[in-house]
Amino acid sequence: MSHIVVHVDMDYFYAAIEEREDPSLKGRPVVVCMYSGRGEHGGSVSTSNYTAREYGIKSGMPCSRAIKLNPDAVFLPVRKEFYTEVSDSIMEILRSHADNDESFEQISIDEAFIEVADNCNGDFECARKLGEGIKQKILEKEHLTCSVGVGPNKLIAKMASSENKPDGLTVISPHDVKQFLVDRTPSQLWGVGDVTTARLEQMGIKTVGQLASSDIVSLIDAFGKKKGSWLKKAAQGIDESPVRQREGSEQIGRIATLPENSSDYHLIMPVLDNLAGDVIRKVIERSVSFRQVTLIVITSDFKTQTRNHTLQRAVAEKEILRQHLDKLLTIFLEENKTDIRRIGVRVAGLQEVSSQTTLASYF
Repeated sequence: MSHIVVHVDMDYFYAAIEEREDPSLKGRPVVVCMYSGRGEHGGSVSTSNYTAREYGIKSGMPCSRAIKLNPDAVFLPVRKEFYTEVSDSIMEILRSHADNDESFEQISIDEAFIEVADNCNGDFECARKLGEGIKQKILEKEHLTCSVGVGPNKLIAKMASSENKPDGLTVISPHDVKQFLVDRTPSQLWGVGDVTTARLEQMGIKTVGQLASSDIVSLIDAFGKKKGSWLKKAAQGIDESPVRQREGSEQIGRIATLPENSSDYHLIMPVLDNLAGDVIRKVIERSVSFRQVTLIVITSDFKTQTRNHTLQRAVAEKEILRQHLDKLLTIFLEENKTDIRRIGVRVAGLQEVSSQTTLASYF
């Protein structure tokens, strides 16, 4: 059976979350900056919404330059902890649609691949419907849009997701690949940068179709065996890299908006308790335990704060998680008088549970 890969890319993720949290930002140019602390406007643009992009404001641009392009834009600092919690929620949706737990690959805070060939029995029309379902679930749960690409491999799926942004869905079946690629510039191939593009142009190669028909020996002479061979294959739409879970920053989290802004423990704790239950269910499904517990608080003035605790041993028990969240929340409420808008929980330091472990051992 051939592969069917789905790539999901959130639309202007950080800025979209800020718009969701503060509806007054809708329709205005919003720029989220990673401030360096060197001067009032030191740092670079992390992301901007599409309104801001109309003024030429782009990711990676110095914040000082962005301000000159549009002084009236709304400039906000990056809130990485908050964005990470939203990302965790979205990634669990994607993971649930993958063929299995290993057929999920998160490549950044706002994008991931999943393999769905088994779930769709090799049918690309089924994959289209699955993509539509993913978009709808993310919209319902997080009130955010995403763009989805479906293809026979990661390269094509990644490129397809950029085809109809924002809020797009593009399906490229195996027999569509050649037509999809032929007239594109090499710079549109995922993984081809400006230096490589310039070198290809010097060789008279200005389209992917030309690159696909180029002599492999000349490409190897120009770029070396590994890269030259890769360029030839990529231009032909060939990508053999598997979708697989990346090791490293594994965590599970949940976040929710309170019924009303509040500093009342008795209103907040039941919400936190439900979130803890959701997290533990995911912990059990993935056969892992955790050592780190984090309480995430977004206050009514949209500031994000966290409180953390590291356990002496890895566990997977709701009551232990709840006890530590209770303590962290109590301490936070004693130290802060600001009302809370959203509350969240994250567990990290994940470890695989022995195959002999039974469900009873979790409770």
